[in-house]
Amino acid sequence: MIDLYIQRFLDHIEVEQGLAANTVASYGRDLAQFAAFLGERGIEDTSRVDENCLLAFLSYLHELKLANASVARKTSAVRSFIRHLLAERLMVRSPLAVLEPAKRAKRLPKSLEMDEVAALLNAPDPRDELGLRDKAMIEVLYATGLRVSELIGLKVDDINQKMGYLRCIGKGSKERVVPIGEIACDCVSAYMDRSRPVLLHGNRSEYLFLSVRGAPMSRVMFWKIIKKYASLAGVNKVITPHMLRHSFATHLLERGADLRSLQEMLGHASIATTEVYTHVSTDHLREVYRESHPRS
Repeated sequence: MIDLYIQRFLDHIEVEQGLAANTVASYGRDLAQFAAFLGERGIEDTSRVDENCLLAFLSYLHELKLANASVARKTSAVRSFIRHLLAERLMVRSPLAVLEPAKRAKRLPKSLEMDEVAALLNAPDPRDELGLRDKAMIEVLYATGLRVSELIGLKVDDINQKMGYLRCIGKGSKERVVPIGEIACDCVSAYMDRSRPVLLHGNRSEYLFLSVRGAPMSRVMFWKIIKKYASLAGVNKVITPHMLRHSFATHLLERGADLRSLQEMLGHASIATTEVYTHVSTDHLREVYRESHPRS
C-alpha cells in the first residue's frame, strides 16, 4: 500500500507541480529507502507511521554515516510525502513535528564586485573562435542572470536580438522571457557569424552554444571555462557560474531595480527567494554610508 501511495505522490509532483524529472527521480529514490525501512519493520499501512517510526528512520539515516545534506534531503522527501498523504486524507494525524527542521540563518549569496566582473568579461580573447564563444556565454550569463542549465539549454531561436530579449526554460519546465543587453547581443552575433559555423563542422544543431566537437555545451565544461578565465583575470575567489547569477541580481538591486521585476527575471517561484538579495544590497548601502557620511 505504501509503495502505491509513493507512486501516486511522484505522479502528483511531476504532473501537477511540474517538477523536473531529475527531482522526481531523487524523491523516488529517497522514498524507496523509506518504504524499505518500513517494510523491514512490518509496517505496510500509513496509519502505523507515527512519531516513533519517523525518529527511528532519522536515527537509521545517521547510523549510515550519511552527510548532513543527504539526511536533510531524505527527511525533506519524507515530510513532503506525508504532507501529501494528509492533504489527500490518507493519514488522519500528522507525526511530522519530530521532523521539522531547525530554522537556519539564510546564507547570503556570494557575488563579484563590478571590477571583478569587468575583468572576467574582458578575459576571453575575441580574436579566437573559442574565446569569442566563451565571451558570448559569459556576457549572456551576466546580462540575464540565467541559471547554468538555462544557459547551456538555449536554442538558436531563443534569442531575439532585434527586440533585446531571450526565452528560456527554467525549473519545473517553466518558460520565461528575460531582457538581454546590447553588448551581450553583439557578442552573440559575432559568435554566430564567426565561431559557431566553425564549431558545427558542417553539421547542424539547434543549440546555441557548442563545444569544439559541435555538441551542446555541458555544465562541467562551462564551469571549467569560468574557472580558467577567473584565473586569467586575477579574480582571487573560488568562482562558480552561479556567482555571476548572484552578481547580476545584486548589481541590479543596488542600482534601483525593484524586487518584483528581479523575481521575474530570475525565475523565482516565490518573492521570498528573491528577498535574500535585499540583505546584500543593504550591506552595500551601509558600506557606502560609512565611507561617505561625515558623521558615520
